[in-house]
Amino acid sequence: MNNNYLIPANSKKSMLILGFFTPMDLVIFATGCSFTLILLLAFSANMELGTMILFLSPALIATFLVMPVPNYHNVLQLITNIVTFLMGRKRFYWKGWCVKDEK
Repeated sequence: MNNNYLIPANSKKSMLILGFFTPMDLVIFATGCSFTLILLLAFSANMELGTMILFLSPALIATFLVMPVPNYHNVLQLITNIVTFLMGRKRFYWKGWCVKDEK
């Protein structure tokens, strides 16, 4: 094949539900939408715009977290990677096979 390699772009995509979601993503999305639905059913239909946005916020936040982004699985994974990088160890100590050889 003239040294051309065929590598699948999304080899792990087949392991996801509908090609986009993990089970935890669906739990987050279902919880946010369920909580929003309960809030909307529990309170009156004639409410102000600010109250309506407040009641819709759990579903909007859940949708934002499970929304796919390029080079990452979704926004939740991107936020997790950023927090892990910023809060993680900044100084690494050498513990290799020749650590006792140094003076």
